[in-house]
Amino acid sequence: MAIQANGNEILLYVGSYSSAEDGGIHLVALDKESGELRLVHSTDGIENPSFVVVNEEGTRLYAVGEMEEGQIAAYEIDQQDGRLRELNRETTGGHSPCYICHVPGEESQLYLVNYGSAEISSYHLDRNGAIKELASRVKHVGSGHREDRQEAAHAHSVVVDPSGRFAYVSDLGLDQIVIYRIEDGKLVTHKEIKLPPGAGPRHFKIHQTGKWAYGINELNNTVTVYSLNEAGGDLEILQHISAVPEDFSGESTTAEVGISPCGKYLYGSNRGHDSIVRYRIDQETGQLSDPQWVSSGGEIPRHFLVVKGGHLIAAHQNSNNLVSFRLDSETGIPKKTGYELRLSKPVCVALANNPQV
Repeated sequence: MAIQANGNEILLYVGSYSSAEDGGIHLVALDKESGELRLVHSTDGIENPSFVVVNEEGTRLYAVGEMEEGQIAAYEIDQQDGRLRELNRETTGGHSPCYICHVPGEESQLYLVNYGSAEISSYHLDRNGAIKELASRVKHVGSGHREDRQEAAHAHSVVVDPSGRFAYVSDLGLDQIVIYRIEDGKLVTHKEIKLPPGAGPRHFKIHQTGKWAYGINELNNTVTVYSLNEAGGDLEILQHISAVPEDFSGESTTAEVGISPCGKYLYGSNRGHDSIVRYRIDQETGQLSDPQWVSSGGEIPRHFLVVKGGHLIAAHQNSNNLVSFRLDSETGIPKKTGYELRLSKPVCVALANNPQV
């Protein structure tokens, strides 16, 4: 059953930085024709739900509580109105959790990283979707090239491949993609891919074909293209390309990376330059070309979501707004719809249950 919405709307959940008393997880409706955004309702009770993820069925939502003593919370999604009912929550065993990956299956799991203390954890879920138990936890140690940002390991994201056999962890502090084998839900170190000193890998996406992967590097403002060996759980670096224009000399850091549903375009967000960059993906090699930049429509675009049907929604931490774009069908370049929605410190956008999308 789909959450009830107007027939012309797509539903999104938005995470933010907020106190537990304020509504920090928002349900937002996007009009598929105009790009207009409207707030449906908000959920309180958790501090700084800065990253949220929805399961494939659209029946459960999971959110981090990005605090000194990190939390992870599981919610049931009401299929009539999209409201959230908390199932349970657990501490994350470290501080500043910042990313979650949900893996479906007979025994579904969650994977989570603590940025501040560099732990990666896997959790078993029960049949109801609640957090059942900790399956494994590993900790990264070490430091990187930059004393100001890489004084220690800082795991920033975890992505499990479609087969469910390998997890790819971007560690900003170590300048590494650390690959783990998943054995009975446990994380076993498999391989480490080294990036240029001071790169600061942040987020990572696997292309729909399974041939390539793309990592965005926060500190040196680049995107790295990888050849992906799904069977062996391996990456080979193919290309580094700038995420900001060559003539840009200001302060900026990258944030999110995303791929168009058609697989032809890759997008990245720049905080400081305050832009969305679009690249063409070569369908033979996976490499990137023809970067084009557009204003993101706000300050510090920490996250965005590419929506099937031709939209991109950018969340701005500092200017407190969501901005909607329509993606040009010929070029993939985002074009502002003219609509935005005011929200306090939005920093994550996730697709809700929309089987019609």
